[in-house]
Amino acid sequence: MRKPSKSKRAPKGKSFRWFLFAVFSVLLFVTLAAGAVLFAFYVQIDRSLPSIEALKNYHPPLVTSVYSSDGELIAEFFTERRYLVPLDTLPRHLINAFIAAEDTRFYEHRGVDLIGIFRAMLKNIQAGEIVQGGSTITQQVVKSLLLTPERTFTRKIKEALLAYRIDNSLSKNQILTLYLNQIYLGAGAYGVEAAARTYFDKHASELDLAESTVLAGLPKAPSRFSPINRFPVARERQRYVIQRMVDSNLITPEEARKALAEPLRFSKPKRWAVKELDYFTEEVRRQAEARYGRDALYKEGLTIYTTLDSRAQRIAEKALDQGLRELDKRHRKYRGLHVNVPKNDWPSALRVLVKSNGELAEGKVVAGLIRSYDPKTQTCVLDLGRQQTAVIPPAGWQWAQFSTKRAEKVFAPGDMLRVKLLKRQGDNTWVCSLEQDPNMEGALMSISPATGAVICMVGGRDFHKSQFNRCTQAVRQPGSSFKPVIYAAALEKGYTEASILIDSPISFTDSVGRVWKPANYDRQFWGPILLRKALINSRNVVTVKLLQAIGVHYVIDFARRLGITSPLTPTLSLALGASGVTMSEMLTAYSAFPSQGERVEPYLIEKVFDRYGRLVEAHQAQREQSISPQTAYLVTDLLQGVVQEGTGKRARELGRPAAGKTGTTNELKDAWFIGYTPTVLTGVWVGYDDHTVSLGKGETGGRAACPIWVYFMKEYLKDKPVETFAIPEGIIFARINSESGAMATASQPGTVYAAFAGSPPTGRTPPPSDEPQTESFDPQDGQYPTQHEPPKPSAGEDFFKSDLF
Repeated sequence: MRKPSKSKRAPKGKSFRWFLFAVFSVLLFVTLAAGAVLFAFYVQIDRSLPSIEALKNYHPPLVTSVYSSDGELIAEFFTERRYLVPLDTLPRHLINAFIAAEDTRFYEHRGVDLIGIFRAMLKNIQAGEIVQGGSTITQQVVKSLLLTPERTFTRKIKEALLAYRIDNSLSKNQILTLYLNQIYLGAGAYGVEAAARTYFDKHASELDLAESTVLAGLPKAPSRFSPINRFPVARERQRYVIQRMVDSNLITPEEARKALAEPLRFSKPKRWAVKELDYFTEEVRRQAEARYGRDALYKEGLTIYTTLDSRAQRIAEKALDQGLRELDKRHRKYRGLHVNVPKNDWPSALRVLVKSNGELAEGKVVAGLIRSYDPKTQTCVLDLGRQQTAVIPPAGWQWAQFSTKRAEKVFAPGDMLRVKLLKRQGDNTWVCSLEQDPNMEGALMSISPATGAVICMVGGRDFHKSQFNRCTQAVRQPGSSFKPVIYAAALEKGYTEASILIDSPISFTDSVGRVWKPANYDRQFWGPILLRKALINSRNVVTVKLLQAIGVHYVIDFARRLGITSPLTPTLSLALGASGVTMSEMLTAYSAFPSQGERVEPYLIEKVFDRYGRLVEAHQAQREQSISPQTAYLVTDLLQGVVQEGTGKRARELGRPAAGKTGTTNELKDAWFIGYTPTVLTGVWVGYDDHTVSLGKGETGGRAACPIWVYFMKEYLKDKPVETFAIPEGIIFARINSESGAMATASQPGTVYAAFAGSPPTGRTPPPSDEPQTESFDPQDGQYPTQHEPPKPSAGEDFFKSDLF
């Protein structure tokens, strides 16, 4: 056989080399092209990456905390409930618990843990579900602070790159600080400090190992592992975290056993919603937002210290509720809840009742489900849930004056009732009284007359149902509670307590023939009367004449000096408090009387600090000498007479020096009492939000508002020393005849002590004629009352059915 020649084999080897060259060239080209594409992709991603410089100046949204004057946390405002805490304040076992649960190789990797990713993948395959994550703590910081939450391949690459850069730019402790303050842990809590307060009602620095491992189990799925809503699942997650700590040699097996045996006590998470706030904190929120802006209030972690006395606030809320319920019952109109629950639905209804009623306590008003009613004993039995029974004896519902038939209808089994828990009988039974929520509203506000600090503010019966603040927003006629302003103006013009005024009929006719005849509440006229007696007994006609004598515009200017800013109608009806004002304005005006003539503006915010503890604002007391010290004391002396012998006699129950004035508007639509001791000034208003609705027959300021004032002041001042009003220089006291105002001796009958600025009267002032007077007036001269008598009244009938007093 012939061998092939070399010349024929050579082309074949050459072709193979060319083939290899071609393949290598293609591979090289593809590699270079891919590299170029990857480089371009990297450049594009790199350019789109956010800067990590912001992490070096970590500035997250923080909670603004509001505190009372006695240090009680009363409100929080936030978009994210977070409190910034340094790492060195946190217990080591808390930090280790999070590291064990989320990133055991945290101190070993450079931001991305490839070994951890592979290990987590194997664990998840073995478990048949996701039990471990591959993201490091650094990557979680990136996801939370620098990237959007979408799940894409590009975002995952960005996350890894940023994690690597962060790990090279920040220390491990700095990364942990970011993580433990930023991470969301459920129930509205961001960061470990907020979570510790939310779940355990303590600071993160106070958490033990068992509590720390519960929190460390939350980042993966806060809702799923919630210890409040899904405790068994959370318990299993805690065991997992503890085992991871043991496996990582962060705790010993003995420590693990103790942690698992430790009982867990959870607190109810606070949402700080409307039902947790009140009128005072809402007013603080409104003022703070107006001063600093919404972002600062909700994101900048301000610390706001207020003037509120939290004990006084609770007393005020209880006093207002008690007074309104008493007023409602006086008119004996039971309205009921008008809800009947079918028997099959009783178990579910009782579960709702248990939740809505909360903890049962004496004096609390709760809802109950009627089980039975016995017509013979006239006793109603209710179920309050949780094996708690309520019994309403006849004395507990007879205020409603039901007939026998009506009682059987009202107490039908399955009906829902509101009852007040009076006392407990045994472990499971309560003696109760029938209750209903009043329809009328009320307000109570108390301040320090020396500084203007608002001690408490209750702007309505139920903040949850109505956030309208009747202390600061409601403009209502003050009735006779405005009279001290007029009498103070008269005293400044030279009138004295012994000045003689005439309580006699008077009428005014305008240019078109309309007639206004002011009247007294008792429809009588007392003839010559001392100025002192006129104010103490709140005589209307005398006050109208006094206003006419000193001038309407003079009184309006005087009211402005006292701090009243609302529009005041320049008419004689101003004498009867016919121009609307706010309670806050009235307290401002009254603040001058116990404070030697210096008025103060009510304020709520004492100090404000920023997130770094730097002082932002501190209230500066603003005192203005509005009237002379002597005039201020004379008014106080007169208003003490109102309490001791006039329309405010109910306030004598206080048992210490007090001054005040009642106020009732036309047709009993508003009832007021504004009164004070040397250190506390409190105003009470009662009425309907609908200005056309009357409180009912006899519901004057002395009957509807004054008792609420007494309930509050008596309880609030019970442990405080009794004080007397300071008497300024130039004030003297003299005994005068209670009819003529002339100087008198102790042996003479019908005498009273009166205060004077300067010298007392030297003799009897002849009273002016007490003949009925008829005046004509021109509205342009500011003498046109806002209310008039019809052109043809019936004989002896005044226009006002119930005059203001």
